Amino acid sequence: MKRKKRTVLCMCIALVSALLLTGWLLAERGLLVGAKESRTQEHLAKEVLRFHVLANSDSEEDQKVKMQVKEAVLAYLEDCMPRNNEKDITVEATKKWVEYHLEDLEAVAENALRQAGSTDKAQAELVWDYFPAKTYGDVTFPAGEYEALRIKIGQAKGQNWWCCLYPNLCFVDAVHAVVPEEGKDTLRQVLDKEEYEMVTASDYKIKWFFFGGGSEKGQ
Repeated sequence: MKRKKRTVLCMCIALVSALLLTGWLLAERGLLVGAKESRTQEHLAKEVLRFHVLANSDSEEDQKVKMQVKEAVLAYLEDCMPRNNEKDITVEATKKWVEYHLEDLEAVAENALRQAGSTDKAQAELVWDYFPAKTYGDVTFPAGEYEALRIKIGQAKGQNWWCCLYPNLCFVDAVHAVVPEEGKDTLRQVLDKEEYEMVTASDYKIKWFFFGGGSEKGQ
């Protein structure tokens, strides 16, 4: 009987020890994962320029107007902004172009609002801000600080629409969420292989669990 109790006690001690060791390993893994995700995000933030349009509110009408403004601004950018695949175009050159044309971008947004029958005001700005993790097509940006061209409509309290101006990751097929291959090619050139594979993995949550990170899809 004593031997049986001793055996059970040893098994319990072994189980508790294994659980403690597993917990410690997971905690250590979590620290490594967090550090790797942070490094990837910081590098990515230096190489991209995001684009956000913030709706006045979450009402159906305001969300519809947001999309009309988005389409108008994207059309202007498509016609006027130097293309990413041009030899001398860099993220810094793109930021300078956007900063120089903020008044024009604001005017385009205002015109789209008037055409939509909205009396809201639009504001165009180039800002650094914290953004949660977002997935766009098959590209995921980890949460963190990024610079963005931001179009604010009215009170700007509604859900936002976003894409990436540099590299160009704005949808070429909005229905099927397809991003331009040339934009992904540029991203591949500025990130190392592991970073690129992480942000373009279709199984991003699983990828980041084993290699670093986590994500939520958003509009």
